[in-house]
Amino acid sequence: MKHETPKRRPVVGIIGNQHLINETYLTHGGGVINTEAVAQVAGCLPMLIAADPRFVSVEELMEVCDGFLLTGGRPNVHPEEYGEAETEAHGEFDRARDAIVLPLVRACAERGQPFFGICRGFQEVAVAFGSTLHPEIRDLPGRDNHRMPPDGTLEEKFELRHEVRFETGGRFHRLVGAEAVMTNTLHGQGICKAGPRVVIEGYAHDGTPEAIYIKDAKGFTMSVQWHPEWNAANDPVSRPLFEAFGAATHEWAEAKAAKPQLSSA
Repeated sequence: MKHETPKRRPVVGIIGNQHLINETYLTHGGGVINTEAVAQVAGCLPMLIAADPRFVSVEELMEVCDGFLLTGGRPNVHPEEYGEAETEAHGEFDRARDAIVLPLVRACAERGQPFFGICRGFQEVAVAFGSTLHPEIRDLPGRDNHRMPPDGTLEEKFELRHEVRFETGGRFHRLVGAEAVMTNTLHGQGICKAGPRVVIEGYAHDGTPEAIYIKDAKGFTMSVQWHPEWNAANDPVSRPLFEAFGAATHEWAEAKAAKPQLSSA
């Protein structure tokens, strides 16, 4: 009896963040909800990436992985990356992650390799293509506090807190099937001036940019300021985003696997 070889799931590199355990032991980590969303909703094989140029290179990551999930994280993109001086308001930084992810995003967009940016990942995509960031959204006149509530359960911290309205007929509207959706909000910074290729298709009610993609990129570049990995399997906004990212990653992996066959024909 002939047995078919199991189909390999495409590999999604989940960008990790540095963490100190017991204030002494440095680690690279990633939220389990990111892993769940990649494996269970996108249908891909999750692989945690140590985002540090001492250990990995952009070229190696693009060869090993089929797509990338640019996760959220407490450290912010360093303002030098968008031509501004560091201030106390800019918070903590992870220059090692900056050094890997910013060139990775640009290379993926040029090559057509899919990535999905979330929160800090959204900001990395924006900065990689020429945007500047506000260091603290809540300090701007007329803006809300978009930060994570300091107290409460995880469910309370990730609860849906404000509306995001998409451009009518745009990519996000067509994918999600609604012009206005409710999202969580757990970020301090946000886009100030968008780069020339950064297309903003979703805004919070206070004018904060919440959903973007990169103009003229060859592959999936959709990125959001909120955290769709929370309850991704059940949320009507999160699920189609991860499913679309997974479909794009599957297409990339299949095209990559077919190339040797085509060249040898």
